[in-house]
Amino acid sequence: MSGLDALTGRHVLSTADDTEAFGEKVGRMLRPGDLIVLTGPLGAGKTTLTRGIAAGLGVRGPVQSPTFVIARTHPSLVGGTPLVHVDAYRLGSALELDDLDIDVDGSAVVVEWGRGMVDGLRESWWEIELERPMGGRGADTACGGPSRAALELDIEAPRTVTLSRRP
Repeated sequence: MSGLDALTGRHVLSTADDTEAFGEKVGRMLRPGDLIVLTGPLGAGKTTLTRGIAAGLGVRGPVQSPTFVIARTHPSLVGGTPLVHVDAYRLGSALELDDLDIDVDGSAVVVEWGRGMVDGLRESWWEIELERPMGGRGADTACGGPSRAALELDIEAPRTVTLSRRP
C-alpha cells in the first residue's frame, strides 16, 4: 500500500482547483494495488478529485464520471501506474463490482460510491470522504420545512476532505 499516511486526516479545500490539487498529491503517491474509495453526496467533488489523481499518476484523459460505463481504464502516459476509475452508484452489490474483473493488482483503482462494495477486493484500502455544506446563500427554513435551496449543495462552499485507511 502506498505512503498516503502523510496525508491522512482532515483537509479543508476552498475551491474545485484545491480539490484537484489535493488529488494530484494523492496520485503522485499511488502505486499498483492501491485502492481508494470516494464517498460523498452528488456534486461533492469526487470526479474532480479523481481528475487530480489522474494528473498525479500521469495517465491519459479526459477523466469523466464513469456513471454509465461503470469503469474506465486510463493507461499511463509516463510508463507508470494505470488508473481504473469506477462509479459503483448503479451497482447493486460487491459481487457486481467483482464481476467487472478489474486489474486491482496492476492498477491504482478509484471507486466512487464504493463504501461497502470493496471489502473483497483488498484487505485494506484508502477512503476519502468529501463533505460540502447543504443550503446555498439565502437558504430559508423559516416556513417549517427546508426550502429547495436548503436541500441543495452550496456550490461555493469549501469542501472538507477526510483521508483514512480502512479497515
